[in-house]
Amino acid sequence: MATAIEVRDVHKSYGHVKALKGLSFEVPEGGKYALLGPNGAGKTTTLRLLVGLLRPDYGTVRVLGRDPAVDYEVKRRIGYLPEDPSPYPTLTVRENLEFIAALRGVEDPRDRAEKMMDLLGLRNYERRMVSTLSRGNLQKLAIALALIHEPDVVLLDEPLNYLDIPTQEEVIGILSKMRATFLVSTHILSVAGRLTDRILIISGGTLIWQGTFNDLRGMAREDEPVEAVVARLMRSAGA
Repeated sequence: MATAIEVRDVHKSYGHVKALKGLSFEVPEGGKYALLGPNGAGKTTTLRLLVGLLRPDYGTVRVLGRDPAVDYEVKRRIGYLPEDPSPYPTLTVRENLEFIAALRGVEDPRDRAEKMMDLLGLRNYERRMVSTLSRGNLQKLAIALALIHEPDVVLLDEPLNYLDIPTQEEVIGILSKMRATFLVSTHILSVAGRLTDRILIISGGTLIWQGTFNDLRGMAREDEPVEAVVARLMRSAGA
């Protein structure tokens, strides 16, 4: 199986702060992986490197075999949801969707915008300015913008933030049906377990464990929650 995402011995610092310290992992085409770890583990930095917003100080980052920092064509095949999305605030929901669809090369931006509004429950807000949206509806719009061009690789930073429980279930259902490769950054184990088929636990900028949710469950002691297993792994790694 071909590799869709490759991170090899990547280091990244912000001044004197080392965000990533030799991080390495791969995601095969069609894989659904989670980056699980505490705040400050390096999850968001990893996604920003993969989308080409940052460059590593050292190491290799490849998406579909290309360097996203310099290859514009591979950027067009990536869908990205940042942790704090910022659609164009002076445009309406519909205008944001049509503009990004056109920018991403979608053949019929209007039709695609219609479909995404129906998919994410945004139809009643299509004429609303983004600046007037609730935090939950802004998150739904950001998810729609990330998926609007049917990308081959989807990078999601805390995708269920600010969503109510019914909407969380809808988004989980949408993502579960996708055929794209995706990598989800989260600090919530239940999200990782439901959205992905493999979990990468990182802490302190390094990979400390990888496996399935069932692997983690199998490591639990009697009556021990899976979250306690993750905490134990982090302690044993000195995180």
